Amino acid sequence: MSKYRFPRPLMSAMGATVVAGAVLAASPALASSLSATTVSGAVQTSARALTAPVNLGQTASLSGARAEVSTYGQDVSNYQADHDWDASPAKFGIVKATEGLDFRDKAFARHWSQLAKKGIVRGAYHFAHPANNPIAEADFFLAVVNQQPAKPGDLLALDLETTDGRSVSEVNAWAKAWLARVQAKTGVKPMVYSSWNFANTYGAGLAQYPLWVAFYSGGIVTPPADWKSWAIHQYSETPIDQDISTLTPDQLRALGRPA
Repeated sequence: MSKYRFPRPLMSAMGATVVAGAVLAASPALASSLSATTVSGAVQTSARALTAPVNLGQTASLSGARAEVSTYGQDVSNYQADHDWDASPAKFGIVKATEGLDFRDKAFARHWSQLAKKGIVRGAYHFAHPANNPIAEADFFLAVVNQQPAKPGDLLALDLETTDGRSVSEVNAWAKAWLARVQAKTGVKPMVYSSWNFANTYGAGLAQYPLWVAFYSGGIVTPPADWKSWAIHQYSETPIDQDISTLTPDQLRALGRPA
């Protein structure tokens, strides 16, 4: 996920081939930006993985309905500052607002405004640095987000994917403190974004918060750690971070700011 202050390496060619079918299944418009060879090599397998019913005990939606792909979304940061939301097929968009104690994403205000004009579900996320005070980071995030107009249904999220050299218990306690602070200040249970492996290691006791999980290998995604389900699955980072949800847009909004 392109959330660091500096770009991260893209997926391998093999990984891109695996998710190409997922791109076509969830968004034919985006698939056109990939080569025909890449797309055709994975369409049937990935399309089945994305659209087939799955084990309710593993990937049921938060509402308890049958888990299936229903809503396509994208997430961006300042590295996609000029992303064209008007042309995007996304039904929800989540954008980076802050990182650490002092980094404000320069594209946040533009993305936030464009998503409001498009009228789709929108969310803001904070990139965590557990070396810092969690309350200070939570307050910084909210100060930046609250400078922009808010509306009911806006999602809030913690991007938890680095330890800053802290132990498992320290990172876990840090996340709990940040999440509790944001919930106390807003009335919203923030989402937790993390890779599957990171969430499985550091996410114990966080299952009360909706999970946004990154997993690029295709197929059924069994929730990590204590989670019984995931709300959003980030299945690719090429050509842009792409997500699917088992929830409808209205169900996603129900996880956001109250009316």
